[in-house]
Parts: sequence; structure tokens; C-alpha cells
Amino acid sequence: MRRVLTAAEMREADRITIEERRVPGLVLMESAAAAVTRQLREAAPKLRHLRVLALCGKGNNGGDGLAVARQLLLLHPALDLTTVALAPAEAMSPDARTNFRMLEAQDHSPRVVTSGRQWRALLPEIAGSKLVLDAMLGTGLRGPARGLVAQVVADINSRFQSATVVAVDMPSGLGSDSGTLLGESARADRTVTFTAPKASQVLAPACERVGRLTVARIGTADSVLDALPGPRLLLSERADARAFARPRDPASHKGSYGHVLAVGGSRSKPGAILMAGMAALRAGAGLVTVATAAGACGAVVGTTPELMLEPGEERADGSLGPHSFGPRLLRGKSVVALGPGLGRAGRNLELATKICEDHPGPLVLDADGLAAYEAGRAPSRRGPTVLTPHPAEMARLAGSDTAAVQSRRLETAREFAARTGTHLVLKGQRTLVAAPDGDVVVNPTGTPGMATAGSGDILTGVIAAVLAQFPAEPVLNAVAAAVFLHGRAGELAARALGERSMLATDIAGHLAGAFLEAGS
Repeated sequence: MRRVLTAAEMREADRITIEERRVPGLVLMESAAAAVTRQLREAAPKLRHLRVLALCGKGNNGGDGLAVARQLLLLHPALDLTTVALAPAEAMSPDARTNFRMLEAQDHSPRVVTSGRQWRALLPEIAGSKLVLDAMLGTGLRGPARGLVAQVVADINSRFQSATVVAVDMPSGLGSDSGTLLGESARADRTVTFTAPKASQVLAPACERVGRLTVARIGTADSVLDALPGPRLLLSERADARAFARPRDPASHKGSYGHVLAVGGSRSKPGAILMAGMAALRAGAGLVTVATAAGACGAVVGTTPELMLEPGEERADGSLGPHSFGPRLLRGKSVVALGPGLGRAGRNLELATKICEDHPGPLVLDADGLAAYEAGRAPSRRGPTVLTPHPAEMARLAGSDTAAVQSRRLETAREFAARTGTHLVLKGQRTLVAAPDGDVVVNPTGTPGMATAGSGDILTGVIAAVLAQFPAEPVLNAVAAAVFLHGRAGELAARALGERSMLATDIAGHLAGAFLEAGS
């Protein structure tokens, strides 16, 4: 997993690198500029034939941009380049001022623009620019862009829509520390960030402003990042899923890969628990038993004969209750997936609570099973507990409302997991996986096509299957890999069927492709 940094963590990493590791700031700036220059050449292979506009602020982000301008001119001396500095050299940070002077030494003088009037006067001259370098504001932004920079940002978005915009470290106007949009920010086609991704670049909705994200190492050692204190924000990557998609032992058998018990459903609603069980099989569990109302068993057998059944005694309404199953239900089961289609009536919840208390191993709670963990009702458990709420369910769990959850997704997930000792999967765009120790993993896979009934039931089955197969792996790693693979399967389904027409069962059908891809 890749470490994701806040602005404060990035400042500390830079301080350690410069002050303690003795790497000069100008060396870091030159390495950053080289990385951006490579991306510019990739984004525009015919760069030397284009009109290029470099917009540089007064801080170190602007210094990076000035260094990029100099490197571009060294590569293409006849380049049609206009460099705009939004402050005179005297008002810049020391390293930015040095790069301003070094650019002048190459016979290229930046156009200094310090007012809206000067910027408006310049617009006709730069209107035909096809490549725009955004190096105005970096990771230090604490509020909305204001004044001249805000005007320039607005014009980038409205007047340069046909240009390719490459942001240096951060699209100007975008904050660093959350997915919340502070105000208008530059539209970037590509962003080259340094050392590590920043929180806003991986959290929704701010991540949508970043375009294609490239992380460039410019001189800060891994050991510096590893030593940063406090809980971590991490980004899940394909390599993290590889350990859970590796080839199997030739001497293994079905008992080698765990036994998942999926509990839920009712006579009138058998689909949810069926999908969870089917997904657990597709994700590699050796054995899967579906425990559901007796009247629902026909639907299970007729759809997926590989599933084993544990018919439960029905209540009058066709649902399950605390006495539906005997004491052998949990015997020999590696992981229990509980809740899809169960119902939220009092007797249903009694069954859920009883299973939570009696099962000693990992437990995955979804849908109606989450009611057993609503505020004030959380039973104590010996084994790991994984909760998989969507935002409205998270609001009920946290005693909040959906809008509040969505405005503080990271904080809500981290606080709840720490308070309850659970692993929390907060579903949605850029699903979050939070651990009790405060670490949170951001999942980058998925598609709007997964906004369809049953997607969460498929995820429940995948998580249960991965936990069953890899009991020795850290729970956070296993759950994050399951979420990654589930999202990737959704992307493959959307590619094959389109976002509007894909079904939850199509996600299950493309799990094979996701696992094969991760294992290659």
C-alpha cells in the first residue's frame, strides 16, 4: 500500500530531508522539475510545436514551475513558451527566487503579473496556448483560492478548455487534507505530485480534479515516511491484491480454503444472501453454506447448486428468528457473513446478535446484520468484526445523518473503527477501509455502474471468502484486497456491459478476471 500524506506530514518529511538528511531544497526542486518535464513530454509528444504557458506562484510550487520552464528551454531552445510569474522575484520564496534568476540567465524573462488588470491584458496574447503548466499553489493552501490566483484558476477552466493542463504537485485551489472542495480549483488533465499522494488526490470528490496522477520520488527516503508518527492514510494498489490471488498449492483441497457461512434472506427475499454466497464461491472459498429460511432454499439450489444449505425454521412472515437454527450452525465455519436480506424486525436482530456473540472467528456484517452494531447495541466479540455500511447505514451506526457522514467520510470511518474495535468498510466513491488502530485504506477501484441492487451483497461474500482463505494475513490487508478486487470486477463488468446495464451478479461473474489480473 502506498502512504498518503497530509500537508503537515509532507512539510515534516521535507524538513527531515533538508535539515536532517542534508538534501538541499534546490536539489529537491530540480528533481521535481525533471519529473514534471518528463510528464509534459509524455502528455504532448509534439511539445516543441506547441504554444506553452507556465503559470508560477510565489512559493516553492512556483519555484518548481520556473525550474520546469528552464528545463523545457534547455531541451527545446526555440519553444514557444510564455512564463507568467504572479509575483516579482523579490516577493518569492528563496528557492523560487533562485530559479527565477536562473531562468533569466537562460535569456527567458518571466512576465510578472500582479493584478487582475495585468492578467486580463495578457489573455489575448496567451489565448492559443495548448499546454498549460499550473504551478501557482501547492500543498500549503488552507482555504479557497482568492484574488488574482482565483481569477487565473477560473480562466484556466473557462478559457483554456482545449489545452492540456498539467498541475505541479497539486491543482491550484485544491486543498491537501480532505476530499472536500474548498472552492474553485484548476481542472488538471495530469497532476505530478512529489514523494507521496496527498489526501485530497485520493479522496472523493476532490480526486476528480486531479486527472491522471503520477507520484514522483524526488529525494525523500522511504525511511523518512515510515517514521512519520500517527495513524496512516494508505492507498490500495494492484500489487497489494497479488498476495491474495497467488497460485494455489497443488496438494490443496477444498478444506484448505475455508468454510464460509452466509446467514440471511427470507422466503420472500432470497436473492441477497444467495448473491453473497455465490460471490464467496467465486472469490475462492473452499466451502460455502447458506443458512436461510426453508422457503428460500429452492431459489438457492436452482441458481447455484455448488452452495450447501442450512434450512432455517421460518417465522410466520417467512423470516428467520433466534430459534431458527440449532447449535451446530456455527460448527466448523471459518467466517460468517451475516445480514443480507435478514430483516430488521426484533426477532431477526435477536438471531443476528446471538450469532455475533457465539461465533469465535471473523464476522462480516452487512445490511440488516449491521443493526446488531447500531449505537449502544454492539456485542463484545472475540474474533475480528468487519462492518460494511453504505453512508445511510453509517449514519445510523454513528448516530449521525447521511450528509454529515459524507462531509467527514475519513474522520467518521476512523473514529468509529477505533471506538468499536472493528474494521469498517465505508462504501461509496473511493470506499474506505478503517482499522481499529486508526489506519485507513482508500480504495481506487470501482465504477458508477456498481450503484445497483446487490453490489454490497457481492462485496460481503468476497470479503468473507478472502478472510476464510487467508486467516494468517492481517485483517486490514485482506479486507482492503477484497474491496480492491470487488471494485476491479465492477470495472471489468462495466467495460463488457456498460454502466447502465450491468447487474450485481455481473460483478460476481467478473471476479475471475479481477483475480487473474491481480495474480499476473
